[in-house]
Amino acid sequence: MSTHHTPRPHPPGPLDRWYEQAGVRTGVRRMFHEDTERGKVFFPAALVPYAGHEAVRRLPPERLRELTVRHLYQFLLSTTHLETRVVNTAAEAVANARTGLDLPAALRPDAFKVYCDEGYHALYSLDLADQIAAATGIPVPDEDYGGFVDRLRASARRALPDAPALAALLQAVVFETLITAVLNEVPGDPAVVGVVRDLLRDHARDEGRHHRFFSALFRELWTHLSATDRVKAAHALPELIRTALTWDLAPVRSSLRLAGLDADTARQVADDCCAPGPDPRRLNDTARSTLRLCAAVGVFDLPGTREHFAAHGLGDGDADPAATEPVEQETP
Repeated sequence: MSTHHTPRPHPPGPLDRWYEQAGVRTGVRRMFHEDTERGKVFFPAALVPYAGHEAVRRLPPERLRELTVRHLYQFLLSTTHLETRVVNTAAEAVANARTGLDLPAALRPDAFKVYCDEGYHALYSLDLADQIAAATGIPVPDEDYGGFVDRLRASARRALPDAPALAALLQAVVFETLITAVLNEVPGDPAVVGVVRDLLRDHARDEGRHHRFFSALFRELWTHLSATDRVKAAHALPELIRTALTWDLAPVRSSLRLAGLDADTARQVADDCCAPGPDPRRLNDTARSTLRLCAAVGVFDLPGTREHFAAHGLGDGDADPAATEPVEQETP
């Protein structure tokens, strides 16, 4: 007698309603309208790490305004590199089953959805930077805003020299599970011009779903690693996290020079405010969700892992394994 087995339904996924919710499917082009934005700022000075430096505070107000605009350019154009060269490298490998791991087939279409989202985020970030430059007369500096990608790859080679594919996946997981202050705080700031708030809100909605996708990917990835590779990955993660949160100093120094600081002062300001990276509390707050995800799969149970994280200024997120998922923002 034959027995009929009913296929187990897949649990609900973060991208199940992608066709109805994704920005690339439902969004509009965000446009800057100068007549409705007077008196507002393009980027809050509180989120510019060098705005409070004594040498910067002595600059004329107009130079300070230009600094905040160029800081927004750095965020937007770094995003274009991050989304297309880091996150989409991993998304493509999952989508085309090129990870070398036996991952669930359901992750493949979702990875293609992420790939589409990230390309769109890169497009509208570049578009907004160009719009603001045209409206303000503050040109986008001729800088390589993707220089940090080379630093990330060097970090990955140091951390996992024999496993470049694994390193690329882990880097994407790290980036997509960090808590980005710009996406969390700017959309709700009424002092910021509406087009910037709207675009970052659009981005945050997509990223909430991506966070859940990459959290699920990490859990699957972890189950497929050998015991030896788990230890290697666990010891590599703190460097990958720390490097992801380290400033690209070249655009910062360039912006400070354009504001009127001499080369030595610009270098000193950048070194004072950005080179050390975030303070320990901010570092752990930004990485909290990533750290909790690590704890949920048992990363901190492996030998020497806590010591590796501590050496990079990272704790274990005061781990509550149930708290690894952010509340997803739905489109109104």
